[in-house]
Amino acid sequence: MDVAAMSAGGIWAAPGRVNIIGEHTDYNGGYCLPMALPQVVRCTAMPRTDGLVRVGSQQHPGERVEVAVAGLAEAPVKGWARYPLGVVYEYHRRGHRIPGVDLELDGSVPIGAGLSSSAAIECSVAIALRDLFELSVSDADLIDIANKAENDYVGAPTGTLDQTASIRCRAGHALFLDAGTGETAQVPFDLAAARLSLLIVDTNTPHALVDGEYARRRRECEAAAAELGVARLRDVTDVRAVAALTDPVLRRRARHVVSENARVLAVVEALRDGRDPRTIGPILTAAHTSLRDDFMVSTAQLDTAVDAALDAGAHGARMVGGGFGGSIIALIDAAAKDRVVTEIETRFRAAFFADPRAFVAIPSAGAHRVDQT
Repeated sequence: MDVAAMSAGGIWAAPGRVNIIGEHTDYNGGYCLPMALPQVVRCTAMPRTDGLVRVGSQQHPGERVEVAVAGLAEAPVKGWARYPLGVVYEYHRRGHRIPGVDLELDGSVPIGAGLSSSAAIECSVAIALRDLFELSVSDADLIDIANKAENDYVGAPTGTLDQTASIRCRAGHALFLDAGTGETAQVPFDLAAARLSLLIVDTNTPHALVDGEYARRRRECEAAAAELGVARLRDVTDVRAVAALTDPVLRRRARHVVSENARVLAVVEALRDGRDPRTIGPILTAAHTSLRDDFMVSTAQLDTAVDAALDAGAHGARMVGGGFGGSIIALIDAAAKDRVVTEIETRFRAAFFADPRAFVAIPSAGAHRVDQT
C-alpha cells in the first residue's frame, strides 16, 4: 500500500452491547440475541510512518503507551492498553501492513458492567485500522480479528458474541446470532410501541473475565460435550439428554447451555411473530434462574437487583454478561421506570451494597465511522 495514499485520519465508534437472551452459549456454538447500546467507544486514529503504535485513553490520562508494531508480540504491556494493541498485533500477525498509528480512545460504555466495553474498544480500533489503511477485510474478518485479540493477546477466552454485536447490530433491532455458523439475522425490537422499556441496572460490582472462573466454565462445557459425544453443546437439543452426565457439576453446566439455547429460539420466535413483548418476560427470568443455579455465575447484588425489579412489577429480569458482577436487565412498563429503580436502590442500601446505576437501553447501530479529522 502506498502510505501517501492512505486516509488522513478520522474518528470511528463501536458500541457496547446488552444480551437480551443467550448467555454463555456463544463459545458452545449456540444462539444469542444481543442488541447494541447507544454508549460507544470512540477511536481517533491517525497514521504514522515510523513503525510505532501509540495508544492513549481519556479514561486513563497519563498512561500513554508506545510500542513498535514489530515488537507487539513480546511487549510487556498490561491492563487496558492490551485490548487496542491486541487488534493492531492481530492485523500485523495476519500480514496486513500497519506502518504505524496513533490511537486515542474515549468511551461511555460502563467498564466492568457486563456491557462489553472491551469489545467496543477492539471493534472501534479494528474498523479504524481497516479504513485508515484501506485493508481488504470483511465484517467477518473484523469480528475474528477483534475476538482473537481478546482471546489470545489479552487472555480472556470469550466467544464471538460481543464482537459480532458491536460490528453487525442495527438501530431498532436485536441481532439473532448462530455462533456455530456465524450467521446473523436482524430481529425487530420496538419496545416503545408497546409502551415498554428494557432497563439496564449496573450493580457497580465490576467483573473481570480474565480470571479463572470464566475459563473454568468454558472447560466444564467442553468436558460435558465430550462426555455426551458431541463436538459442542449446541448439538444437544433435548435437555433431558444431559441426565446422562455422571458429574453433577457438568450436568448443571450443560443443562444451562441446552435450555438457554431453547430460550433464545423461543424469544426470537415471539418477536418475529409480533407477539406482545411482555410474553418474553418469564423467559428472561427463567434464564436468570438457570445462570444462578446451574451455571453459578450470579452474585448477591445481581440476585437482589433481579428480585427487586420483579417485585416492583417487571415482566422479567435477569443478569447479563459473563457474570461474577456486572449488570441486570429488566423488561418493564415504560411508566414504571422510577418505581423499579427506587425499589432496587432501596434494597441495595438495606444490604449495604454500592449504589447501582440505571438507564434505559435503546437498540442502536453497530460500528461505524463518525467523521473526518
